[in-house]
Amino acid sequence: MLDFDEELKKFKPSLDVEDIEDAVYQEDLFDVTDLLKQVMSQQTN
Repeated sequence: MLDFDEELKKFKPSLDVEDIEDAVYQEDLFDVTDLLKQVMSQQTN
């Protein structure tokens, strides 16, 4: 059986997470709302 307390002691977070977070915030990414607005504007034109 797993000893969760022991496993948590071994846990080390990934160092890449902060780098990925910065890259995501710097990019101008589309979300679903942006895509829906774009489709709607194309249909009205």
